[in-house]
Parts: sequence; structure tokens; C-alpha cells
Amino acid sequence: MEPLKIYGLVGNPIEHSFSPVMHNAAFKKLNIPGEYRLFQKQPEELENFLSNLESENIHGLNVTVPYKEKVLDFGLIELDGSVIYAKEIQAVNTIVRKNNVLRGFNTDVAGFLRHLNKVNFDPLSKRIAILGAGGAGKAVAYAVARKGASQIAIFDIDKVKAQGVSSMLGKLFPKLEISTVDEIQQLDVTNKDLLVNATPIGLAKDDPCLVEEGMLHEELFVYDLIYNPASTKLLSLAKSKGLSCSNGLGMLVYQGAFSFVYFTQTSVPYVKIVRVMWEAIDEELKKR
Repeated sequence: MEPLKIYGLVGNPIEHSFSPVMHNAAFKKLNIPGEYRLFQKQPEELENFLSNLESENIHGLNVTVPYKEKVLDFGLIELDGSVIYAKEIQAVNTIVRKNNVLRGFNTDVAGFLRHLNKVNFDPLSKRIAILGAGGAGKAVAYAVARKGASQIAIFDIDKVKAQGVSSMLGKLFPKLEISTVDEIQQLDVTNKDLLVNATPIGLAKDDPCLVEEGMLHEELFVYDLIYNPASTKLLSLAKSKGLSCSNGLGMLVYQGAFSFVYFTQTSVPYVKIVRVMWEAIDEELKKR
């Protein structure tokens, strides 16, 4: 009997993740043999882990904070030229092992855009402020730029990272107005249409709110990629002011469904996979 194919999420920290809930539900409901696990790894463990996926029977991985760019440093992952997002932004959130070759994809871009559409935010001609320039921040910036944002301002405590994203966008979208700032106050959120938190700040209960109340205005849409907790301090502040806002649960589901297709090469319609994953998430939330 062929051993069960293993998939999973690699990152640090990952104990908060809902990914096993939705992927394992999809494997079960769609009668596809597979099991999704969590692989919490320290930076010094990452290369060895990726080098031994075959011996561990791991056929695919999602990648989360802080490794979406780091996984490319070891020369183990191929970026197919047809997979535009991963190739252009040099950030991977999905790895598929086939014939012991690792191929990297980015489903964050498509997942984020699909969820923005669901919450009725169109980035066309909009001014965007982004907190965080890691792999997730890159994907968000690239996504809104592709959809015609007129202006993007980026803050990251690592100025080199922020400049790297700005440089990437400048080459790909020459008409886009891009800036990086040294302080969050310089993002000029009061004159933006969308504020996105693409940092892990907010995962822990004692994390601060990265923006001040006075920065938020009634026309601003606030999006926090964090989904557990469901309402970070940033989202709670936005809600208290009556602003349109969303956590990242929709993005998680949509990118996860895209990853599931890459993992399994299933012919099951994408919309059905999404439905199964949402149902699993809804059940999980009822338990909490």
C-alpha cells in the first residue's frame, strides 16, 4: 500500500494556523489521500528540512512567516517561468515536490486579490499604505500594483527590505508612485484608501497597535492579514470608528485552495475546494 502523502505548513510561529483544518477537510471530503501537518522550524533547521522532503514523504508545503523569501536562499527550489508571481516577486508560499524536484509558487497574490474582490475593494487608482515588506507584504504590494493602484507607500523596520520591494515595483510598474518611509506616521494614512498590515504584529495579545487612532478616517479600508486572533487591535480600532475592514481569513482560504490544486493536481473545481475549506473553518470557529 502506498504511504499517505504528507503536506504541511513550514514557518515560525505556526501554532495559530488554520491551514491543517481546511486542507485536511478538503482531503477527506474530496476523497484525495493526503494529510496536512504543521512543521515549525528554526532558521538553522530550514535548509536541512527542505533537503529531506523525499525521505519524509512530504509532497508539498505552504510557507509562512518568516520564510517566504528565505526558502529561495538555498538553491533548492525552481521557479517556473510561467509562474509569474513567484518569479517576479521572489517570494514563495507554496512548494510542490515532484520527481524530487521542488517547484515554488505564490498563491498569496491571487488569494489576496480574490478576497479584495469579495469585500468589494477595487485597487484601481487607489492609494495604498502597507505595513511590512516581507514575503506577504511583497505579495500585497505586487497584487494592488497589478490591479492599477496609483500610489503605494511602504513601511518596514528593515529599510533594506522596504527599498527592495520599492525597487521591484518600480521596474515592473514604471507609472506607479512608490515611496518607502522611515516611520509609520510618514505613511500619510489620512490620505490613503487602503491600509494593509502585512506584519506579524498583532498575533500576540500584548502586541501594540501599529497605527494611532487619529490616522484612521472614514473612507479608509483597513485589512489585516492576521486572522487568528480574528480581531487584532488594529481591526478593533477600525471597527470602533465604523470603518470598513477585514482580517486575512478570506485570503487564507483562497490562497489555500489555489495551493491545494497545485499540491494534488485535482480536477475538482476550485469553487468546490473553497466551499469545503470555508465550511471547515466555520466549524472550527464554532468550537472556539
